[in-house]
Amino acid sequence: MQATQSLRFSRNDSKNFFKTLNQRVNNYFKENKIRKTGNWKLYLKTVVMFSLLLAPYVLIFILDISLWYKLPMCMLMGIGMAGVGMNVMHDGNHGSFSKHPWVNKLMGSSIYILAGNVFNWKIQHNVLHHTYTNIHGHDEDLEAGRILRFSRHAKWFPHHKFQHLYSVFLYGLLTINWAIFSDFQQMKRYTARKLSYLNSKRPSLQWMGLVITKIIYFSIWIVIPMLFLNAPWWAILIGFVAMHYTAGLILSLVFQLAHVIEDAEMPEPDKTGAMKNTWAIHQLLTTVNFSTKNKFVNWFTGGLNHQIEHHIFPHISHVHYTKIGAIVKKTAKEFNLPYNEYKTTRSALFSHFKFLKQMGMQPS
Repeated sequence: MQATQSLRFSRNDSKNFFKTLNQRVNNYFKENKIRKTGNWKLYLKTVVMFSLLLAPYVLIFILDISLWYKLPMCMLMGIGMAGVGMNVMHDGNHGSFSKHPWVNKLMGSSIYILAGNVFNWKIQHNVLHHTYTNIHGHDEDLEAGRILRFSRHAKWFPHHKFQHLYSVFLYGLLTINWAIFSDFQQMKRYTARKLSYLNSKRPSLQWMGLVITKIIYFSIWIVIPMLFLNAPWWAILIGFVAMHYTAGLILSLVFQLAHVIEDAEMPEPDKTGAMKNTWAIHQLLTTVNFSTKNKFVNWFTGGLNHQIEHHIFPHISHVHYTKIGAIVKKTAKEFNLPYNEYKTTRSALFSHFKFLKQMGMQPS
């Protein structure tokens, strides 16, 4: 990757788009006398998501039923795993779950039972992705090695011609890859580049924390079941993979519909590292909403279908995105700026795989 420090956004917002939008959103919270952080709806949802993840885990131990019946319970845990990630961990690590920093830290730490690591996630997501959204060589969410091509700026290989067909099968491997490989690779890469964020610990402590939390993670999901479940080792591993594959498929598709899609631009800086637009306008150009009128999608995805609102206001809890979305959309229209959205999840999925097919074509 290139050195992200060399990239800079334009400061020329002649029409004061972000200043106007920020003022309107702040007025919304002030006039309604509500906090920008989570509320009882988020706290109730947190209980539901953790229940989806942990209740099947407990039932697998205490119910004397066939392993075939326990397999769907592992998949249900995967749904809960994705739910905790999108609704609890995500808000926690953005500091938007609660007004209390210790609550945010606790909720953000739920990533450790989801296979991830707080330090790596905050660098990749909060620092690189949210700052340099959809910029090839800077936003690691566009990096998929040689196996997938998400940008016209990425190198093309012949097998990419079929990526719109095989990509969905790889998406399910997202979280299991976190657990086994990518956390160690990212830790090595980020510490070597001396990347950090406010209050991050020194590298030696990061490595120690990574090893300890991985031991605890695999103990919970593999070692304890092998010791106390009346099931063969291979059945436990199948259940583990089923859980992860379910979570990975959900998370990957939700993530991809926001940025790796037809309407999302992937601009590049000029030779001096300067971007054409301001950061806020860049977020409008590179981010897409989907299915924002669907109550279940709004609820389950933790507002990740409101990516425009999330990218411009990452420190506001997702429970407010539906309300402030109307403000963002209206303001963008007034300033003659795009507000990209797909009315349904199905149309967004169609656009995503169509885009993958386009990126899989050999460049002329």
